[in-house]
Amino acid sequence: MMRSLIAATATAVATLFDLAGTQSLLAGSSSSLLEGAAAYGDWRSDAPGIRRRIKASDLPVPYATNPTANAPAVIGKPPNARLNVPLGFQAKLLASNLDQPRLIRVAPNGDIFITESSAGRVRVLRTSDRRGEVTLNEIFASGLNLPFGIAFFPNGDNPQWVYVANTDSVVRFRYRNGDLKASTEPEVIVPKLPQGGHESRDVAFSLDNTKMFVSVGSESNDAESTINFSSPRQWVRFLRRWIKKGSFAGNDEFERADVLLFDPNGEGRRIYASGIRNCVGMAVNSATGDLWCSTNERDGLGDNLPPDYITRVREGGFYGWPWYYIGTHEDPLHIGERPDLKSKVIVPDILIQAHSASLQMTFYTGNQFPTEYNGNVFAAEHGSWNRSKPTGYKIIRGIVKDGDPSGEYEDFVTGFVVDDARVWGRPVGIAQAKDGSLLFSDDGNGTIWSVSYERRHSQ
Repeated sequence: MMRSLIAATATAVATLFDLAGTQSLLAGSSSSLLEGAAAYGDWRSDAPGIRRRIKASDLPVPYATNPTANAPAVIGKPPNARLNVPLGFQAKLLASNLDQPRLIRVAPNGDIFITESSAGRVRVLRTSDRRGEVTLNEIFASGLNLPFGIAFFPNGDNPQWVYVANTDSVVRFRYRNGDLKASTEPEVIVPKLPQGGHESRDVAFSLDNTKMFVSVGSESNDAESTINFSSPRQWVRFLRRWIKKGSFAGNDEFERADVLLFDPNGEGRRIYASGIRNCVGMAVNSATGDLWCSTNERDGLGDNLPPDYITRVREGGFYGWPWYYIGTHEDPLHIGERPDLKSKVIVPDILIQAHSASLQMTFYTGNQFPTEYNGNVFAAEHGSWNRSKPTGYKIIRGIVKDGDPSGEYEDFVTGFVVDDARVWGRPVGIAQAKDGSLLFSDDGNGTIWSVSYERRHSQ
């Protein structure tokens, strides 16, 4: 009842505002905080300002609902479709007709770098300062293998390299501010990463430029074994690899569901953190130096289990996959397999509705948005396929103050869902533009959007 009332109120308010193809809704308040069972809604209860807090103690039991395959079809934008944003904000289409744009990173000079993974290339857009419109659209590099992550190195105003994380390697290109095309062939920095399964790899650097983080998702959904354990040769192969590498996850999951650590030249390879099923997007908090992950959890345990999450990543930390999820909750497919790991599992910081498919994330450090947004984390939710009623398909804001997450997150951009069977966009990449606006990509219809704030609404 309360969720329906909140959603109906937000929809009514939305009709009062229509800014360049968006509906501007009232920002959230403490009265819009949904907790416990109320936090497990679907797209019907989404609206800017609706805030959720999911706790590890709130989780339902496995298979409380039957696992469901329900992937909405992606359609073109309906004529009357609008994106919903908080009061004072405006969402504007920045670019279209791109080839499944994925991750976004912004160069120090303001150029917008985008991976088009399926096309094997990195695209760069340049916008005008006055109108905020795209004035140049170039292919920076092509011939890559499912590229996803992009990072400029070293940190600061004058990077010398652009690093790109392919699905099977990390390469880098010589770079000077303003380069629209790679001037050299890619230099291979990490020649081999595990392939298959979850394909996206992100790359990020520590604030002091000494550490290179590379995220690698799992091969499987829930570590379903691909080894024939009735074969003595397979057993010997597995045990030797486990003893040699010391990885928590065995068989085909070696160096997977991990964040790997290297130096900037690709040396010193080791596991930085483990048990993170699919850390699709990484970000380093410039205020604290902490590494964060935006993570997709496992499927097949029901509509509301387990939550996806955004979290700080501790060096040497273990986050549970595949034996546990969200703390000490034991996975029903792995009962009794690793009791020794139970006390080691770290509970993630911000739990998100299950199956939202949380992808890229970024911290807001600009001066365009209201001050309460400073230091908050934004993430793109690609949307569910394993849930009876869709969730995700939106941009969310995680509440972080002085580097410390409250556990709450709220809807920031909604409106991509038409009904239970159709959506017209799937957010993937998210980044802060040089002017302080927020950019996000949609790989469903090949678009880039810009969200800006108009100060007159704060007066």
